[in-house]
Amino acid sequence: MTDWPPVDPADANAVADRRDEIVEAVREHAGRIAYQLALLQGGDYGSRDVDTDRGTWTVKYEGGDLEYLLFSPRSGADVYVISTKRDPEPEPLATALADYDAFVRGFNEYVDSLEGVLDDVSAEFPEATTTETAVAERDRVLDAVRDACDRMAGELHRYEGGDYGTYAARVDGTRWELKWDRDGVSYLRAGGSGGVYLLSQYEAPSAADVRQYAPQFRGFVEAYNEEIGELEAELAAIEL
Repeated sequence: MTDWPPVDPADANAVADRRDEIVEAVREHAGRIAYQLALLQGGDYGSRDVDTDRGTWTVKYEGGDLEYLLFSPRSGADVYVISTKRDPEPEPLATALADYDAFVRGFNEYVDSLEGVLDDVSAEFPEATTTETAVAERDRVLDAVRDACDRMAGELHRYEGGDYGTYAARVDGTRWELKWDRDGVSYLRAGGSGGVYLLSQYEAPSAADVRQYAPQFRGFVEAYNEEIGELEAELAAIEL
């Protein structure tokens, strides 16, 4: 049987309680710094490094709340003074907090350095030009394209039967595809599977895309007419 020394283990509760008390005070104070930093930088999350003679402090926030406060000394291991995992050990905490005042002064100097930086920035801006005319012209062109595609869809539905189908043709190296159903055109796409939807059930294309592809649409309709004409000629040649 082992003979243990007749000495009771030291009670760490007092040290731990004091550590917790200090950490909570720092969390509250640094939390105000994190909130001010969030206001200054904007956004829901971010961080800022503050250099001191003894090392670098990093404040990281999320949603305006302090996420962690890290002290990286010039030599030695990093100390997470505040973190979401566990509190630091008392000795590293004491080493870090010996530099805490310098960190606060550094942060204040950073904020002070930004005062007046926007004084000479004018808030007078040119009037933004309306897109109303361009959008109206885009819609006018697309309405004409849709009318033509609806007519093509109706003819294809009558000719091919069924509730839906597609017609595709290549115009000057660009693949065009019209998908139709019983109600008319479902979509018109130029440029293959990754191309531009001139007509769809979702959003309208940009005016720039309409300007690029609308002139080519005439060639797509002509290809359709030519193919239908060839089919009619072939059927007319059939004798029964």
